[in-house]
Amino acid sequence: MEIEKRSFEIIAPHLKNLNLNDDEKKIYSRMIHAAGDVEYAPIIKISSNAIEAAKNAIKNGCNIFTDVEMVRTGINKKTLKKFGGEVFCKVADDEIKKIAEHEGITRSMAAMRNFGKKLNNSIIAIGNAPTALFEVLRLIREENINPAVIVGIPVGFVGAADSKKSLVEQNKIPFITVEGTKGGSPIAVAAINAIIYMLDNSR
Repeated sequence: MEIEKRSFEIIAPHLKNLNLNDDEKKIYSRMIHAAGDVEYAPIIKISSNAIEAAKNAIKNGCNIFTDVEMVRTGINKKTLKKFGGEVFCKVADDEIKKIAEHEGITRSMAAMRNFGKKLNNSIIAIGNAPTALFEVLRLIREENINPAVIVGIPVGFVGAADSKKSLVEQNKIPFITVEGTKGGSPIAVAAINAIIYMLDNSR
């Protein structure tokens, strides 16, 4: 905790000119800390109502659905469970593998499609697969799926920047993301845990 505190003190000057409220500073700090990269500061994007929506969803016992096991593993499930929520990832399930092969799509897409209406009022955390984020946006657009918040931070050079741009351009669902090619599972986890710790920091 002392190392974390000192890290946040080092990060603080890089947030000074971004006009952030206290909650935003906590999320930015934890994401930058997870990345070890202050260059994240100007490219993190949080929609105006995302933090409040995420807090309310967690307090109401929402589940969190992730694209990969690394995101599921990193989220503080013990604290989330105090509020009644669980974390789910299906990417490694045999059923999902069969669906993906049959439909010619990625497993991450198949998993999100398979969650379907369970995504309503949930938090969706995507830290790896742009295809999963594209599929979630399609489900919102075409099948009226209505998650509480999307933490969409896929990483890489193929599709990641475009999927996050599409997330920012939609105006229906609150979001937390990072512009461009940067991102990854630890960054998505950091954003989720930052919100959980706002509600219960008894670690």
